[in-house]
Amino acid sequence: MDEVTGAQLIAEALKTQRVEYMFGIVGVPVIEVAMAAQAAGIKYIGMRNEQAACYAASATGYLTGRPGACLVVSGPGLIHALGGMANANVNCWPVVVIGGSSDRNQETAGAFQEFPQVEACRLYSKFSARPSSLEAIPAVIEKAVRTSIYGRPGACYVDIAGDMVNAKVDRSNVRFVSCCPPPPVSSADHNAIKEAIAVLKAAKRPLVIVGKGAAYGRAETALRDLVELCGLPFLPTPMGKGVLPDDHPNCVAAARSRALLQADVVLLLGARLNWILHFGLPPRFDPDVKVIQVDLCAEEMGNNVRPAAALLGDVNAIITQLRDCVYQDGWKYPSDTEWWSTLKEKAAANAKITKALALKSTLPMNYYTVFHHVSQLLPHDCIIVSEGANTMDIGRTMLNNYFPRHRLDAGTFGTMGVGLGFAIAAAALERSENKGRRVVCVEGDSAFGFSGMEVETMCRYNLPVVIIVVNNNGIYSGVDPETWKEMAKMGDLATVAPPVTLLPEARYDEIMTAFGGRGFLVRTEEELRDALQLSLSDWERPSLLNVLIDPSSDRKQQEFPWLTRSNL
Repeated sequence: MDEVTGAQLIAEALKTQRVEYMFGIVGVPVIEVAMAAQAAGIKYIGMRNEQAACYAASATGYLTGRPGACLVVSGPGLIHALGGMANANVNCWPVVVIGGSSDRNQETAGAFQEFPQVEACRLYSKFSARPSSLEAIPAVIEKAVRTSIYGRPGACYVDIAGDMVNAKVDRSNVRFVSCCPPPPVSSADHNAIKEAIAVLKAAKRPLVIVGKGAAYGRAETALRDLVELCGLPFLPTPMGKGVLPDDHPNCVAAARSRALLQADVVLLLGARLNWILHFGLPPRFDPDVKVIQVDLCAEEMGNNVRPAAALLGDVNAIITQLRDCVYQDGWKYPSDTEWWSTLKEKAAANAKITKALALKSTLPMNYYTVFHHVSQLLPHDCIIVSEGANTMDIGRTMLNNYFPRHRLDAGTFGTMGVGLGFAIAAAALERSENKGRRVVCVEGDSAFGFSGMEVETMCRYNLPVVIIVVNNNGIYSGVDPETWKEMAKMGDLATVAPPVTLLPEARYDEIMTAFGGRGFLVRTEEELRDALQLSLSDWERPSLLNVLIDPSSDRKQQEFPWLTRSNL
């Protein structure tokens, strides 16, 4: 009789479904699951917090198109992972969470870490279930993986009772399921395509908006053909950066506000008209703008703005349909229009302002000076992970991406704390693929604090991530050490210190050196360049640059406020 344990069935089922990475924190009752995963050929990376583990697993799903697995213990362990599940669901990234739970014969008796886990996860996932028996485990795992990648991608949860992990069953009684195929690809209705082309050809001020859905959908080749064939200006969303290179002549990211405000027709590719795109409404958009909406999800059509043409299906397939239709038609948007002149003039004016801020040589440095030097040294093919407030927003405009899926940030959910988990996932994948790409994680000091202990994970697995902490001593803004000392004299800091402040000039670099990585304290442009060049040349261990900037440094004046309604 060939017996197999529940842990082995989980691991073998994940491997069969082409899940190659598992991130998690082990403990009772899931230790054997992690060991079985390694025995099955799955790479297991032990993290320091379940939230970061889930972020890493979901980033693996986004980067590869196949979900990563996140392994957590029962009760609090699962609850810590819910933030990662919610982030994955809102971002539309596939991830499968495997959670241990209390033994079945102890349910409702006050078991160790007992919690209604299946019910709790339904709010944060597309699918949440517990196998009814050991024999059913492979089928439930297959459904979780399939559901995570079919339709709009997202999080799925599989609950494993503690007594099922080491229980055994005869292999011949198990219902094994083969690997689920890639998601079916659907094209848009031909009449809808013709309608969209008619709307596009009638545009005086067209604009293509490229979302991270186009990145996930591997639409870069067809999109380049379409943009260059039609001569259309395009604007990437934050994680749409790199689907086409940021230095492409048709990219108008430097004139973002003007492009959104004055476009009369928007071709929306794998992006949602949510807060990131100001809901597609005035005053940020023309009230009469016509939207050609391309999306995988029928329920997304018409959210906030009713589309002039709704193209439902796979983004790559639909862009290919549009490209082929335009090619047959022979239409191209003229390059000498007033619209192109307006966009180029605004982009040049904004670039001039940014350059002036970047070339300020005062100390402490400002954001623009830091990003100016960083941008000059980063390899074109590096994967940039970014989070923070000003750090992420300014960095998005100054750090170019040249390849698809090479930028990971706080995303649709605006989640802080994702950076190090994302970077670990990207570095682990890079190690397997061995393409020679660097992973650079650009963090605000507040954002770094959410998951800073994951630097130990990087050191433990020798993942050569380069972390740049842009340290302004606070959330949005901070104070200098002298001001902090004066405030301390005024009374209890809990009643005196502004809520946005953090400890001035905190030595985040020493956290990295404590675990064996490289740490650099950076105050000047020369120190920044030297430290970054040295870090980029080291492929053996991670590095952290603690870049001290002016606590009052801020973004350049914006035409419109960007979630800045605070009275600070």
